[in-house]
Amino acid sequence: MTAFNIVRFKIKPGMEETFLAAHKNIAGDWAGLRHANIIRTGEGRYCIVAEWDDMDVLAAARPLMIATLDTFRDALMDLGDGLGVTDAVSGPVVLAAK
Repeated sequence: MTAFNIVRFKIKPGMEETFLAAHKNIAGDWAGLRHANIIRTGEGRYCIVAEWDDMDVLAAARPLMIATLDTFRDALMDLGDGLGVTDAVSGPVVLAAK
């Protein structure tokens, strides 16, 4: 069953290109990744929304996701409320509307 993960980030001023560049080649490296989009949700605020074949391949890719995060971690600001620099959620699709 298809799965998604969504990760929220707050980027330090002037570090947006570092953040975006770190994600440019992930599709070829991450097995089971169908699509990934980065959306800007506000000034310095972004989310990555990724579609995966299923939860197993998503879980297997977590070390690659963390390794990618480590390449730009210094570009991130703490989100507050004890979250740290990322706010990540994931799960299987339970309803596909279109």
